[in-house]
Amino acid sequence: MRASAVVPSGVERTFDEDEIIVTKTDTKGVLTYANKVFLRVSALSEAEAIGRPHSLIRHPEMPRAVFKLLWDSLQARQELFAYVVNLAADGAHYWVLAHVTPSLDARGQVVGYHSSRRRPERAAVDAAQELYGRLRAEERRHPGSKEGLDASWAMLQETLGSRGQTYDQFVWELTNAIAV
Repeated sequence: MRASAVVPSGVERTFDEDEIIVTKTDTKGVLTYANKVFLRVSALSEAEAIGRPHSLIRHPEMPRAVFKLLWDSLQARQELFAYVVNLAADGAHYWVLAHVTPSLDARGQVVGYHSSRRRPERAAVDAAQELYGRLRAEERRHPGSKEGLDASWAMLQETLGSRGQTYDQFVWELTNAIAV
């Protein structure tokens, strides 16, 4: 099953606040491990998930600029926290606060990536949706996918710059504003 074959239903799924979604991938983003919470929330069996690209759960409403930021961070051997909307195999969607980090072997070489996701607060999702909606609209204004990504990336950088923030600071502002 490919994410592009799944039609979003508009149904939002959540998971318990004490649950953690965990996946591991190889260096190409192919799933090598998925915990039971991931399988349940994404409506996938282990056989449907393992060996498939993690992008299997990519929601079409997730801005490509955020995925560029994710991959740029991982390639620089840095962790990233991000608000992400995913698409389950049955068309439902679910929001997560993701922590993605490179996995290193004993020699310090990157051998894959590890992601832990928690359920985000609704106010943080709403704020992320507002920014992401503007980024997606910018992507769609351009005829080619590269031009759309470049424009969305520039908009993300401009938006964060006008706030005097990095993306990490934006995420933590949303997270901490809810926690206090």
